[in-house]
Amino acid sequence: MKNQHTKNLIFLLFATLFGSTSGPLGKFIDLPPPVIIWCRCILGGLFLYAFCYFKKVNLKINSKRDFATILVSALFFGAHWITYFYALKLSNVAIGMLSLFTYPMITALIEPLFIKVKFDPLYIVLSIMVLLGLYILTPEFDSNNSYFEAILFGIISALLYSLRNIISKKLISRYTGMSIMFYQLAILSVILLPAFFYMDTSNISIQFPYIVALALITTAIGHTMLVSSFKHFTVSTASIISSTQPIFGIILAFLFLNETPTINTFLGGSLILATVVIESVRSRDR
Repeated sequence: MKNQHTKNLIFLLFATLFGSTSGPLGKFIDLPPPVIIWCRCILGGLFLYAFCYFKKVNLKINSKRDFATILVSALFFGAHWITYFYALKLSNVAIGMLSLFTYPMITALIEPLFIKVKFDPLYIVLSIMVLLGLYILTPEFDSNNSYFEAILFGIISALLYSLRNIISKKLISRYTGMSIMFYQLAILSVILLPAFFYMDTSNISIQFPYIVALALITTAIGHTMLVSSFKHFTVSTASIISSTQPIFGIILAFLFLNETPTINTFLGGSLILATVVIESVRSRDR
C-alpha cells in the first residue's frame, strides 16, 4: 500500500510540474487571454481525443445530469483560466501564480460543504502556512501599478479553480480524468470561439509553437493528471501538494523569461514545501 501511495504521490508531483508551465507560457504568449484559452482548449482537446481514440478510452456520458455537471465544471474552469491569465498579464509570473495559489486554502475550507469529507482543522494550519509562504514570496507592492488588480484577479481565479476541482471530484468515480478533461475542453472550445473572431489574433502564427506547448504539456497532460489524482487524494490534499507549482513556475520564469527570484522566494518556497511534506506524510497514513 505504501508503495502504491508513493507512486500516486509521484504522479501528482509530475502533474504539478507540468501544470507549473502555465505561468511562464501564459506570461510569454502575446495574445489576449480569451484567445490563448480558446487555442489551448481546441488543441488540448484534439490531443486528448487522439489519445483516447488510440487507447480506446470510453468517452460516453452516462446521463444528462452528468453532462450538466461537466458543463458547470467547464464554465468554472474557463473563468478560472481567463482571470488567471489576466493576473499574469497585469503583473509577472510570481504575482500571477502566487495569488492563484490561495486556492488550496479556499479548497480546504469549502470542500466539506460540497463533498462528504470530514473537515480537518489541520487544513487551516496548513493553508495559513501556504498563505504565509505566498506572502513572503510576493514582491513589494506599489499602489501606483497594476499589482493589486492582478492579485484580485488571481484570488477570484483561485475560488473558481477550487469549485471546478470539487465538481470534477464528484465525476471521477464514474469517468476517467481524460474523459472529464476532454469534455471540459470541448465545451470551452465552443463557448470561447467568438473570441477568435472579435479579438486581436495577428500574432497567432508567431506564437503558435508556444500555444501548442501550453495545450499539450500544461493542459492535456498536466491538468488531466491532476484530475486523475482525485481518485487517490481528496481535493484538499491534492491542492496543498500542488502548491509547489509557484516554485516550479518561478524557476522556469528565471530560466526562460529572466525574472530573477529573491531571497524571499527561497524563504517562502521553503515554507510551502514544508506543507507539502506534512500533507504527503498525512495522506499516506489515511
